[in-house]
Amino acid sequence: MKNIEFHLDNFMLYCDSKNLSRKSLKSYEQTIRLFQLYLENEHKITEVNEIRSGHIRQYIKYLRERGKYTVVSNGHYSKINYPDRRTDLGHSLSDTTIANYLRNIKVFFNFLYKEREIVRNPVENIENIKPTRKQKQLLKPEEIKRLLNTMDITKFHEYRLWIQVRLCLDTGIRAGECVELMPNDIDFKYSSLLVRNPKNHKERYVYFSRKMNVDLKRWIQYRDRFSDSDYLFPTIRGTKQDVRNFERSLRKVGEKVNINVHPHLLRNSFAKYYLTGGIGSGKGSQGDFSTLSRILGHSSAEVTARAYLDFTDDEIRLNYQRHSPLNNLDL
Repeated sequence: MKNIEFHLDNFMLYCDSKNLSRKSLKSYEQTIRLFQLYLENEHKITEVNEIRSGHIRQYIKYLRERGKYTVVSNGHYSKINYPDRRTDLGHSLSDTTIANYLRNIKVFFNFLYKEREIVRNPVENIENIKPTRKQKQLLKPEEIKRLLNTMDITKFHEYRLWIQVRLCLDTGIRAGECVELMPNDIDFKYSSLLVRNPKNHKERYVYFSRKMNVDLKRWIQYRDRFSDSDYLFPTIRGTKQDVRNFERSLRKVGEKVNINVHPHLLRNSFAKYYLTGGIGSGKGSQGDFSTLSRILGHSSAEVTARAYLDFTDDEIRLNYQRHSPLNNLDL
């Protein structure tokens, strides 16, 4: 076994012990294996002690030049994902993607340094890449109505999706959290949900509106006629709904009305409408980052602020007019 492979296996065991999600584990392993291939092919390096800061900086340059899907960490994935068929094959990697690669590489070498497997840490003086922030998308009220109206709620799977869309918009829960819900997680008296995050295995309470209270009661009555599943939103067979099927169903419904929609867009829309009190509605009060952070299940209010401090000029203008001191105080 090559030196780097041994340390990568040890690192992955460490990551697994921290109960990281499968997505995170896959990201770490893929990133380090791609870096390993680069070191072997370009610098004939197989020992972690031979790696210097310059190799990492050269790798970042290499990533900017090589293009998407031109290198794979495992030939097996080429037979599954068919990168050669991708329409964006060879396109430049985004700064966000390269920043994620660098972050994973830093975690790997910080682990090795902490474990005293290396004497010097090659990432110590490597600055993080700060990608240009993209404006977060927001579903407009008329788009939400079009999306909901196109679903046939006489059909089990479309009624299920209709309720899920409304619940995600009303509470900001993630797609993975939505499919994990069980009827016993609902407290109708206090209009609250016990939400389990499959990513970090933490639990939190979120709250839903009076409209959602009625919607959920009706859905449970309907669901109980077809299923005795443990899950709130089961498949027709009573099993847990796969989050990818939820995402796929939402995308297909969106395509019918020319709306590019995914579950995280529902979460983003909830957060922005919460912070702005309902942009364009002319009513409602503004929420705060601290409370929103708890609702969304973020680690801190600072994380939430960084994620949602990207309002458009029009959103800022409308929010300002509602909260202007001169407009609202007797001055």
